[in-house]
Amino acid sequence: MNGAGAGVRSGVAGAVEERRYDVPDDERVPRGDRSGPATESPTGAGAEVPLEPFVTQNRRQRVRRTLEIIRANPTGRIALKVFVAVAGAIVVTLGLALIPLPGPGWLIVIGGLGIWAVEFHWAKRLLNFTRRHVQSWARWVREQSLLVRIVLGSVGLVFVAVVVWLSVRASLGIDLIARFMHYIATH
Repeated sequence: MNGAGAGVRSGVAGAVEERRYDVPDDERVPRGDRSGPATESPTGAGAEVPLEPFVTQNRRQRVRRTLEIIRANPTGRIALKVFVAVAGAIVVTLGLALIPLPGPGWLIVIGGLGIWAVEFHWAKRLLNFTRRHVQSWARWVREQSLLVRIVLGSVGLVFVAVVVWLSVRASLGIDLIARFMHYIATH
């Protein structure tokens, strides 16, 4: 045994066995022969591949299995973690930059959080927390009367208008309200 502890196998084979990524023997066929049932491999042990492993699985299962195979290799696990961290950071940063502007800023931030959730448990918990609260908020709004929904929509529009006004004023130095008032007074 290695120094990691009793019963722990090292390497890719140990990770595959430990995480149950291995394909049962009755579903294996030799490389190059995908037409029939499993037969003895002409090239020896380890040359067998699963018989059409992705045909009967839906997309989510295929992605999960692919990620598990990548994680079975120590280098793949590190590369996946780095890729997910960088891609999520880029998307979250883009979303944060777009929050003050009208548009899907928060949606992009949540998308970046979803990318991080592929590899990081804290992001998955935060994403589930966000999803739960957004769904409960939407359910509460749907249960309200039409007047309350109109008021909530109006408050949302006023909030977006104030954010746009403050963003344009702070970044471009243009006071849209003053310009609008001047336009009304002169025309």
